[in-house]
Amino acid sequence: MEAGFMTVEERRAQAESYLGKTVHIEIDRPIGYVHHKKGYDLIYPINYGYIPGVLGGDAEELDVYLLGIDTPVTAYDAQIIGIVFRTDDVEDKLVGAPRGMRFTKEEILAAVDFQERYHTSYVEIF
Repeated sequence: MEAGFMTVEERRAQAESYLGKTVHIEIDRPIGYVHHKKGYDLIYPINYGYIPGVLGGDAEELDVYLLGIDTPVTAYDAQIIGIVFRTDDVEDKLVGAPRGMRFTKEEILAAVDFQERYHTSYVEIF
């Protein structure tokens, strides 16, 4: 078992349980948000948020990348179309989009590379 709030198996089961479902996302890092990290700034080219009240592997709310919306938003009801599984971290990320909109694994990886380049991760899609 890895250090963290959940085991890898629990994280996977939780993330997979959201595939295909529509969820409400609160966006705390909209397009253009600058996150000051140690030694660099991370600028968000997509909307990024979380599902309120749902804890992920890091014991904080479960994160969601929102694709297909090209303007900053504060909240959105999105269909979960994929999962970014991290093999070197205690949290995974859901991928949401407007209902009926789909992206390939390659498109998702390109969209989330701004953050995932710092991790070892892979994508599964709905």
